[in-house]
Amino acid sequence: MRKMTCIICPNGCKLEVTQEGDRIEVKGNQCKRGETFGIMELREPKRTISSTVKTIFPKIPVLPVRVSDEIPKDRIFDVMVEINKVRLDYPVGRGEIILANVLGLGVDIIATSNIMKTNEK
Repeated sequence: MRKMTCIICPNGCKLEVTQEGDRIEVKGNQCKRGETFGIMELREPKRTISSTVKTIFPKIPVLPVRVSDEIPKDRIFDVMVEINKVRLDYPVGRGEIILANVLGLGVDIIATSNIMKTNEK
């Protein structure tokens, strides 16, 4: 049995997840999403990343970014290595892709701010 805290909603349910063969049982969840989280956390844990990338612009030395979808938990540090390699030399806006299909995971690194476009004018 594994004890974990569900991170899907603000309830933070304390889950007890047990696995017998292919059968996974989740206890302690207050909603169906907690059950889904517990199962996925055992089978294929995923997370999201929010970070920043460097720029060449003195007034905006870093730009906030995030992954476009969840990535496997065990690839977080690999993705962060790729994010840390970026140094933007052109203005981008919210939602624009900074790194496409990072590490072949099927997710993009996207800008989460329009600050560069706003200051461009």
